[in-house]
Amino acid sequence: QVQVVESGGGLVQPGGSLRLSCAASGSIFNIYTMGWYRQAPGKQREMVAQISRGGTTMYEDSAKGRFTISRDNAKNTVYLQMNSLNADDTAVYYCYARIRTRAIESDYWGQGTQVTVSS
Repeated sequence: QVQVVESGGGLVQPGGSLRLSCAASGSIFNIYTMGWYRQAPGKQREMVAQISRGGTTMYEDSAKGRFTISRDNAKNTVYLQMNSLNADDTAVYYCYARIRTRAIESDYWGQGTQVTVSS
């Protein structure tokens, strides 16, 4: 059994910051790419940022320069530091991790954490 659990969402004013965390646990042999997607009301889910096991990062255009993704391989955890937040960042943020267990290699998703940017 593998679990992926996010934390750190909430309500923040425009221009503010939030840090999301996501920890994977269970019968894990290895974790490859980890990342964050988000889904705003009425919109499709979109990739925000991802990071390889070696630390190579990729960002969606609107996240570049404002968001920073990082990971701690020893803790099976990925973080998303979000600065200069605006209303367009309001969404449910989902963490994912490509994980190899003894049986298979698959993508695992968290349950989502709400981020609301509002004054």
